Amino acid sequence: MNAAVGRGQLKVLDERVEQKRRIFDFYRGELGDVPGIEFMPEAPYGQCTRWLTVILITPEEFGADRETVRKALEAENIESRPVWKPMHLQPVFKHRKLQDAAAPRSWDNCPARAVGGAVSEDLFNRGLCLPCGTQMTQDDLGRVVRIIRDIPSKKTRLIHAQ
Repeated sequence: MNAAVGRGQLKVLDERVEQKRRIFDFYRGELGDVPGIEFMPEAPYGQCTRWLTVILITPEEFGADRETVRKALEAENIESRPVWKPMHLQPVFKHRKLQDAAAPRSWDNCPARAVGGAVSEDLFNRGLCLPCGTQMTQDDLGRVVRIIRDIPSKKTRLIHAQ
């Protein structure tokens, strides 16, 4: 059964990738000039599927952080999410003492080794996956863009109103 489903999905794979790339291009075209918003680059040696559209938000330039943008979208019933938490920050890798003193080894001396930890932490702190389902319409995409573009001006209006 799984193989049959997989074969069926392969028949529309090129179409799905093309649609994902169109969605990414739309977002980049509409938000690429906004200070403090960056898009993940594409390597010169290949072509990305753009399965996810991820933006990086620099709060000092944009006027709001990643979580503010996520919550503004959520308030409009639009789902977005941070990029994945780096492995070295996952709870399983935190230092902890075993409760059983008779245990053969202690986890105190087994920290997770992070290579490139600062980079992955920055991506996690600033990265936001925008909605990019292939069923999204131009109106849906435009609505996401309008909400994001309006966030810095809303914050300014709130500050001046106080």
